[in-house]
Amino acid sequence: QVQLVESGGGLVQAGASLRLSCAASVRTFNNYAMGWFRQAPGKEREFVAVLNWSGVFTSYADSVKGRFTISRDNAKITVYLQMNSLKHEDTAVHYCAAKTTFRSESMSYNANDYNYWGQGTQVTVSS
Repeated sequence: QVQLVESGGGLVQAGASLRLSCAASVRTFNNYAMGWFRQAPGKEREFVAVLNWSGVFTSYADSVKGRFTISRDNAKITVYLQMNSLKHEDTAVHYCAAKTTFRSESMSYNANDYNYWGQGTQVTVSS
């Protein structure tokens, strides 16, 4: 069983930065690819970013490419999402998720492929 706890959300002005953290409680963190998703009111959950078990390979949604950076510290069992140049349209509940990969290079943009989810952290960007 994997438990994920996000933190770092908040209310900021457009153009500001935030860093989200997702702390995992699991003994074999490097068995999982980690993703960030978000859901705005009235919209479906959407992919934001993903990285493989080692952190070497990453992928981003076009809407955040060049502004957001996903990273992980396997020693601290934590994944991060650095969000720069925030826009009003980034306003959403942001979730981290873990996908069991057993150190394969598998990554997914599909929320249905992820086995574990955090409770989410609210990011609100005022325009």
